Amino acid sequence: MRLKKIILYATLLVGSCTGFTRSANNWTKENLVFADKQLRTATRAVAKSIAEGPTNVDLKWISPRSINKDGTLRIVTYLDWTCGFFPGTLWYMYENTGNKNWRKTAKEFTELMEGGKDRTNTHDVGFLMYCSYGNGYRLTKDSTYKQILIQSARSLITRYSPKVGCIRSWDFNRQRWNFPVIIDNMMNLEILFWAAKATGEKQFYDIAVSHANTTLKNHFRDDNSCYHVVDYFPETGAVRKKETHQGFSDSSSWARGQAWGLYGFTLCYRETNDKKYLEQAVKIAEYILSNPNLPKDLIPWWDYDAPKTKDTPRDVSAAMITASALYELSQFDTTKTSRYLKCADTILQNVTENYRTPLGSGFGFLLQHSTGNKPSGDEIDVPISYADYYFMEALTRKAKLDQRKKK
Repeated sequence: MRLKKIILYATLLVGSCTGFTRSANNWTKENLVFADKQLRTATRAVAKSIAEGPTNVDLKWISPRSINKDGTLRIVTYLDWTCGFFPGTLWYMYENTGNKNWRKTAKEFTELMEGGKDRTNTHDVGFLMYCSYGNGYRLTKDSTYKQILIQSARSLITRYSPKVGCIRSWDFNRQRWNFPVIIDNMMNLEILFWAAKATGEKQFYDIAVSHANTTLKNHFRDDNSCYHVVDYFPETGAVRKKETHQGFSDSSSWARGQAWGLYGFTLCYRETNDKKYLEQAVKIAEYILSNPNLPKDLIPWWDYDAPKTKDTPRDVSAAMITASALYELSQFDTTKTSRYLKCADTILQNVTENYRTPLGSGFGFLLQHSTGNKPSGDEIDVPISYADYYFMEALTRKAKLDQRKKK
């Protein structure tokens, strides 16, 4: 029944774009019009893939992730860490258009993920459930969504070690790591801060703060770049080693990792008002924006320290995470508001001109030229769902700031 609904709403969305509910400058609004049209292509492509997918398996494809090397759509089940981004993108589309069909479509794709609330075998519960159900709850106040989010937060904190002071990241490669913590995990703290307020249970807040403090202590180098992975001895909490998994080298600056750190400490300041998080976010922002290896258009190479050749890929996803974070950071560090706004605007304008997917193509993905895991040869110079998600979030934040200025 739910599959039939998804196909139905994909069909309903074929019609013309509705008016936008937010005031925005011309290029911001043009991007939202583009996204509205392009995501109609995406919902039809996904519905087609789901309908044609295997029917004799327990796990169903539910969310687009990227494009395979053979040019086919890469679509994943609710067990994939990226599956919350497409529903979240649809919720942002509803927020910006007020189109009830977008609300219905976002709801259907979100509710395909309900099983994620009980997962204790991943640290990515925030990505999975807060980007989807979190945005859905923010916009609808659906009480069922609230309970699903609370259960998701409870599942996430089962991975917390008081001895280490962090939430464990990966469970794979146990022969390589004892208790790995990746910088990406800063992004999964937002659902814990939310749960603390929603339930009144302080443990969620305390665990999020502990994780942030331990990351602040151990993940960053003197120049404010960060390691990708810090491995701990679970028995003592002592650092075992620091290295990379997706960057160029253990000592290099993997671009998306720097962006995760910037975004993560910015949100930690928002939720705690602790100045040390703001100071760290500012330091990371300055590291990124002043980096001599940052291209002039502010769209980074996949790793700031990787050798540069004509074939070295960019990572648009890192740029989108950075832009979204800068819009928020600009409201907290008022001494640099204009700098951060200008840089975020520059990123979005350059993406608009040079990195968007041609309208009607690419299975409806919004942006091209992201890099997933370069060392593994996976998702190199392709559209990726989380680039689209943070693009939509950045546009939404930009529109809200513009609206606030006019009041």
